[in-house]
Amino acid sequence: MAEHPSFTLAALLPAGGVAGYLRTRSAPSLIAGVGLGVSYACAGYLIKENKDYGTELALGNSLVLLGAGVSRTIKTGAKSPIPIALGATGLLASYYYQKKVREFRYGV
Repeated sequence: MAEHPSFTLAALLPAGGVAGYLRTRSAPSLIAGVGLGVSYACAGYLIKENKDYGTELALGNSLVLLGAGVSRTIKTGAKSPIPIALGATGLLASYYYQKKVREFRYGV
């Protein structure tokens, strides 16, 4: 069950990266969206197959997403809802996956 958020983000982030590229010709949006999407897909696979470091990879991806969202929100002055949504998604995913890492490692 812990793999579902990873697979969801693996689908949404590349779509958002492509949309950002088509709208503004932003290559960083395309690269980041596709790159994080692939990384979330890998994390989801590792989690689903009960392999090592899946939740840790998902947590790392979530922290990167949070950082990107916060950085872009500060840059745009919170005028655009997209960076705010990225930051909020990263925050929620970070919270979820840090909880999963703690559960798997320490049984908390």
